[in-house]
Amino acid sequence: MRAKRCAHVPLPPDIAHMVIDSDMLAVRDGLHYLLSSELMSGLTKDSLSTAEVVLAEVLNNIVEHAYALFPGKIAVSLSFRDDRLQCDISDAGLPMPAAGPPAGILHETLEGTDLPEGGFGWFLIRSLSRDLSYRRQGSTNLLSFSLSANDPPEIA
Repeated sequence: MRAKRCAHVPLPPDIAHMVIDSDMLAVRDGLHYLLSSELMSGLTKDSLSTAEVVLAEVLNNIVEHAYALFPGKIAVSLSFRDDRLQCDISDAGLPMPAAGPPAGILHETLEGTDLPEGGFGWFLIRSLSRDLSYRRQGSTNLLSFSLSANDPPEIA
């Protein structure tokens, strides 16, 4: 029997919340649950795709970096505020280097080489989200951002 990797919390249809184990399979399962929740039915197809990309990047970064040395939990809360999807994510992993998210600047790479850390993923997160903020409160990382519910932003 497979262990439960994410906890689904029943909430009103305008809020989605869950706690996910810090592993890639739990992130995949958690994303599926969140993206198919009643809350997300208010998003356009393009906005839903944007939410999937940004949430996947953020959650995978937490698994790969914040919990690189030890396992833990990731709490995700989504809600609508005006015409935006508000995303609040917390974890008790390692803090972000330099006390904040990477700049997300695209670097030129040679064909066949990997992007440097903080490269394309953070570029996408910063380009597709609004009101991005990060803070460390005690031993907890708190990341919040919003996404358009109607029209995804253009990537610069």
